[in-house]
Amino acid sequence: MFTGIVEHQGAVAALRPESWGARLEIDPRGWAHVPRDGDSVSVNGCCLTVVGTPRPGEPLRFDVIPQTLGLTTVGALAAGELVNLEHAATAATLLGGHIVQGHVDGVGTVASVSTAGGEWRTRVAAPPGFMDHVVERGSVAVDGVSLTVAAAGDGWFEVALIPATLAKTTLRDRAAGSRVNLEADVLAKMVAERVRRALAAASPRP
Repeated sequence: MFTGIVEHQGAVAALRPESWGARLEIDPRGWAHVPRDGDSVSVNGCCLTVVGTPRPGEPLRFDVIPQTLGLTTVGALAAGELVNLEHAATAATLLGGHIVQGHVDGVGTVASVSTAGGEWRTRVAAPPGFMDHVVERGSVAVDGVSLTVAAAGDGWFEVALIPATLAKTTLRDRAAGSRVNLEADVLAKMVAERVRRALAAASPRP
């Protein structure tokens, strides 16, 4: 589990195809946190497991299975590309964002970026079904960043990015056409599913 408060930006060192998927290597670029073998790390909002405990100067290594490659943007990462990093939360972690599982619900596409009036707003076209769990002023994770929904419409939502978010995350580089990992608020998803099951159970059967 994570909070969506990005702690550092790493750089992709390599993404190598393997028989079981791919091996992803991330240069932590001086990240103070040193994860151990088996620890969870959010990479652009995708929960990945560290393989081996890196020595100083070594990259973080992750094994990525085909399902993850198919449902997230991880499979399209290129060497040198910056990624958002966050280590797993604990019971004592300050919840500055919201509960983020690192289980990507789908990939969205940046539809537009506006800086009119000095306000940076990014509109994201969401995949089918995603907007069922999005409400204005609710929470959403975009590439692992906890954000508040500023506006929402038919198949899209907008987020307003503050200077700190632009400085500390990769969202400043997401222009129209960029693909981003999306995760809806887990509480919204659980409530929606519970209501769906209750309505299904209450519906008369033919």
